[in-house]
Amino acid sequence: MLEFPRWKMLFVMLVCLASLVLALPNALSEKARQQLPSFLPNATMPLGLDLRGGAHLLLELDDQAYLDGHLKEMLARLRQSLRKEQIGYSAIGLNAGVLTVNLRPETIADKDVLALARALDADASAALSGSVLTVTFDEAGRKTILQRLLSQSLEIVSRRVNETGTKEPVIARQGEKRILVQVPGLDNPEQLKKLLGKTAKMTFHMVNEELSPDQVVSGIVPADTKLLSVAERGGDLAKLPVYAEVSLSGEMLTGANASYQDGLPVVEFSFNRQGAQIFGEITASNVGRRFAVVLDDTIITAPVIRSAILGGRGIIEGNFTVEGANELAMLLRAGALPAPLTIIEERSVGPSLGQDSIDAGFRASIIGTALIVGFMILSYGLFGVFACIALVMNMVMLIAALSLIQATLTLPGIAGMVLTMGMAVDANVLIFERVRDEITAGKSPVAAIDSGFKIAFGTIFDSNLTTLIAALLLFVFGSGAVKGFAVTLSIGIGCSMFTAILLTRLLAIWWVKSARPKTIPI
Repeated sequence: MLEFPRWKMLFVMLVCLASLVLALPNALSEKARQQLPSFLPNATMPLGLDLRGGAHLLLELDDQAYLDGHLKEMLARLRQSLRKEQIGYSAIGLNAGVLTVNLRPETIADKDVLALARALDADASAALSGSVLTVTFDEAGRKTILQRLLSQSLEIVSRRVNETGTKEPVIARQGEKRILVQVPGLDNPEQLKKLLGKTAKMTFHMVNEELSPDQVVSGIVPADTKLLSVAERGGDLAKLPVYAEVSLSGEMLTGANASYQDGLPVVEFSFNRQGAQIFGEITASNVGRRFAVVLDDTIITAPVIRSAILGGRGIIEGNFTVEGANELAMLLRAGALPAPLTIIEERSVGPSLGQDSIDAGFRASIIGTALIVGFMILSYGLFGVFACIALVMNMVMLIAALSLIQATLTLPGIAGMVLTMGMAVDANVLIFERVRDEITAGKSPVAAIDSGFKIAFGTIFDSNLTTLIAALLLFVFGSGAVKGFAVTLSIGIGCSMFTAILLTRLLAIWWVKSARPKTIPI
């Protein structure tokens, strides 16, 4: 009776010791943590936005802007397909999101026009009424495109935020076309807004050098040419005429890094195999002509091609600052957003407000702990002291586990920790009340303690299991702070089971074996 194998005793002691070591860095200053020996862990619990301060942004996807641009691209490709198939038309254009083509009946007799239209986009709907072809996106097609755009945007936003070196950002879908971004500890929210607000769509165009400066100033240009602004240049020639046709797409970029050339910041880039081949052909056949690098419809630079550039590598010069070169390289590495993102909600949490929350949570924890300790000692005497020791170790184990898995601590997480304290002593209360009943029934101290732990185990296990199921459901179906609460509560349940069933039992056995009491002070 009342046996506790040596291996189990060693296991409990090792777990407690490891928890103390893992939780220790949270009690030290940053300077003290840096002075810890290299073999000791120095990770602390990451603090969430509400505790550490930072930026909160809610972004909305402009899917209509994407559809408008996509339809224009489809229009250009349809023109090429009709020309290739020798299908004539009298009119072609876009109106209210519908691409309409008036075909010449004599040229479509043996042609599958609908197949040509459907090849433009699998999600588009095409119809042929007489000789009028219409292409548009119905509700189902729009939903499919929106889902794809949102998934791509989430991935690219994640890359951009992670590139800034921030820790534990929260990036999640909210509603049908919104993205929530929370970055704890961010000192410069404006920089984040700037990064996320850019589509970062890069294309390469040949400059139309046949136009005179007067034509550029007047804005009268041919249909195959468009005027684009030149970055950070003023005067009448702040625009350059480039051919509308994209010579090379930035989607073929595989890498980009900030570097220096002649002491000035530049951006080095590289293409994939297909892009390298196209880039080589363009530069080889256009020596002496200007080649414009366009980012979000603004010309970054338009250098003269001096010679063929083979190997798929090049340099973007644009009077960059060091920060500007790094930012552009980061945007190109992360990829272009498929559609613009608009900031519809913005909040900043200052570090002082976060510290106030930490202080308030700390005070609540201290007061709660003091009340629990007082109640347990007054109610159960020495066994209440055992419960308090187990309670302190329960909190140490919880902090150690959160530090180990780098779970972000938020205000709801602190609430979960306080709730865990109550649940931890609840298990001890069940055990001690059962021990009291056994003593009243006339059992010896050893038999009463043994029966108390064994009989109460079933009740403790059932109550903790049901709470754990609720916590898991909160984690699966919740988001953000709700998940943080669920994680803290789940870990706390495991820790309370360990301390109540094993640690408290071990302390009770040590006391019984050393004091050999004739009765239990409970």
